[in-house]
Amino acid sequence: MPLLETRNVVVRFGGITAVNDASIEVEQGWIQGLIGPNGAGKTTTFNVITGLQPPTEGQVLLDGEDITTLSVQQRARRGVGRTFQRLEVFGSLTVFENVLVAGEMARTWNDDLPDPRKRADELIELVGVTRFRDQPADSIPTGVARLTELARALTIKPRVLLLDEPSSGLDDAETDDFGDLLRRLANEGTSILMVEHDVDLVMSVCEWIDVLDFGQIIARGTPEEIQNDPIVQQAYLGAEVGEQDDEEVA
Repeated sequence: MPLLETRNVVVRFGGITAVNDASIEVEQGWIQGLIGPNGAGKTTTFNVITGLQPPTEGQVLLDGEDITTLSVQQRARRGVGRTFQRLEVFGSLTVFENVLVAGEMARTWNDDLPDPRKRADELIELVGVTRFRDQPADSIPTGVARLTELARALTIKPRVLLLDEPSSGLDDAETDDFGDLLRRLANEGTSILMVEHDVDLVMSVCEWIDVLDFGQIIARGTPEEIQNDPIVQQAYLGAEVGEQDDEEVA
């Protein structure tokens, strides 16, 4: 049984269908990609999974439990973590304080979580931003801010982690390190569903990829199968998968 599953999810905004009958399965400990052209509905799908957007139709299941009607907070307490395409760090707080706030909030509903201050330092070291620990988040590079968001999401010890354009702002060496970090998290049992524009990263770390186009899943398979799929190639107008700017409009 998949750890995370969407079943026939539909999202309509008035007369516009942003997501159309999308079914996705993410296995325990997998790194899985969700890719597609600009406006394909990827972020909307993430919003449905995390509770920010109620589906017009369909279900979201976590470990077999229907969580479709649960709030964002209730899903987080069940182990659903997320980062965002647009940066959501607290600019006036330091990197350490950004992670600490999340840890302290999580401890209010889970006493079994580690000490927030100790955990914050551990996670900052894990994601590789220790040298920025005491800098205000509004003064750090974009890539560092994204890693700070990742550390913050990890404070709840998520069972499933949704990452929306997580490598944006990272250079090649940092992206390689980030890929290694994702593999480490997956090896420790965290399931990862990732929207990402960096094709090399997606193809190197993902075991499985779903492709969205106009809100529909048009292909799914291994990285090799996706790269060689003529339907995917046509959807990208002959371009390399993910080459386009992936700013969501739906």
